[in-house]
Amino acid sequence: MLKKTVSGITAGLLISLGGTVFLAAENKVVGAVAFTIGLLSICYYGLSLYTGKVGYLFEKHDKEAFSVLFLGLLGNTVGTVVCGLLLRVCRPAVAEKAESICAAKLGLDPLNVFLLGCFCGILVYVAVNLFRDKKTVLGILIGIPVFILSGFEHSIADMFYMAAAGEFSLRALVFILLVIAGNSAGALVFDRLLHFSGVKK
Repeated sequence: MLKKTVSGITAGLLISLGGTVFLAAENKVVGAVAFTIGLLSICYYGLSLYTGKVGYLFEKHDKEAFSVLFLGLLGNTVGTVVCGLLLRVCRPAVAEKAESICAAKLGLDPLNVFLLGCFCGILVYVAVNLFRDKKTVLGILIGIPVFILSGFEHSIADMFYMAAAGEFSLRALVFILLVIAGNSAGALVFDRLLHFSGVKK
């Protein structure tokens, strides 16, 4: 259990580093591309990122799989929140940018939040699945900037942004839960579409 949780914490740290460079970058496109360092590192190290694993629940949905998923999500939360709080101390200007971004996110309609989470879930699933099955990083290098520049919502990155913004309200919690639900639904539905289309056995 400890190893699974620490794996999740480490993945949360790496997503936070990607989120930090996105917030700090003057150019949004450059920031979106640089963000990929997070998922690239997670995939190469085999760390537990919730959004990278949830789409495979139909393949393996036993107690072990749910344990990995839950403990990974718990670790992701710890890693991103700690990093976000540390960023508020060492990079106040970047934290201010996070505050502005989070204010806009929290103003979104709940249905929109869920749907934006679904689209992100699809792209993260594609990125991870291409890495896992086709041994290519192209899905990560293209798919991740695409979801960022499209304004889709990634639950783990959003945890970091909310912590960096000092936003720990009930509204922020509901937002994160909606994004988690959307990420999960998007990844799982796309996995089934690949399965029933015959692309994935």
